Amino acid sequence: MRMPPSVFIDGAAFCAAAVFDLGSFRFIHDYPGTGSGNIFVGENSGNYTMSGTHNTVVGRLSLFSNTTGTYNIAIGEKSLKFNSTGNSNTAVGSQSLYSNTSGNYNSAFGESSLYSNTTGYNNSAFGNVSLYYNTTGFENSAFGMYSLNNNNTGYYNSAFGKSSLENNTTGYYNSAFGWSSLRNNTTGHDN
Repeated sequence: MRMPPSVFIDGAAFCAAAVFDLGSFRFIHDYPGTGSGNIFVGENSGNYTMSGTHNTVVGRLSLFSNTTGTYNIAIGEKSLKFNSTGNSNTAVGSQSLYSNTSGNYNSAFGESSLYSNTTGYNNSAFGNVSLYYNTTGFENSAFGMYSLNNNNTGYYNSAFGKSSLENNTTGYYNSAFGWSSLRNNTTGHDN
């Protein structure tokens, strides 16, 4: 279909939900379900079965599995793909917060940051693959590529600098500042 340079759709007057397909794929829609305030842009982003509200999504297959999650922002292909009930998450970067299911209040900026997070909450990851293996760890802050990369269940860790606390898995209450600082710490705590 060829469209004019600008199109105005008054959703309230003409339809319950605005939907534009690209070939056989959902491309732009605001599927409100039982809620409202959603906007989805990207091949098969979002879905037509959720009740979550106030989600903003730009990217192919992003927020694809959402059911009741609200106030999420997903920008980048497959960001927050498996989120179902998680709320108030921000994922910017391809596959950021990819595996998140019910984790809340996470911020992931960078390709595959917080990729494995499922139920972890209040985590901040800034840098490609930062906090990549975190699953249930909480209250972690990682700034820099590979920072807290292998953290799985560790909590209350702060890593600032490329590869800082990179190999931490279950350690907690650690603070690392500078390139590769505490890189080989795995289970240590209170550093």
